[in-house]
Amino acid sequence: MQIEYRHGLLFTEIEVVYNGKRKSISNIVVDTGASKTLISQDSVDDIGIKVKREDEIVTSYGIGGKEHAFVKKIDKVLVGDYFAEEIALEFTVIQYEDINGLLGLDLLMDAGFNINLKDLRMDLHG
Repeated sequence: MQIEYRHGLLFTEIEVVYNGKRKSISNIVVDTGASKTLISQDSVDDIGIKVKREDEIVTSYGIGGKEHAFVKKIDKVLVGDYFAEEIALEFTVIQYEDINGLLGLDLLMDAGFNINLKDLRMDLHG
């Protein structure tokens, strides 16, 4: 799949399915420095992914400081030809209006993506 290089970052698109509703989300940063995939809550409100009392709240630390997110099990996540079903992802408020999330090592490694920086492609291994 093609990835895009802009503003010094690599961007891709993912699709999430929750309670049978599908949502394609653009402006996802391919972030090999992030251990977990993190999606903007604002980008999925319209398909019903909202924090609830019973959701697990997690705290992560990084260059930007301390962040809080809620964990929600979704039906499916798709990135190019890769998909995972019944997967728990983290959702939070992202303070940059041109970024809707981070594609972290949890999914990048599970998929076994090869990132080709010369051709700006991200393809499944094999």
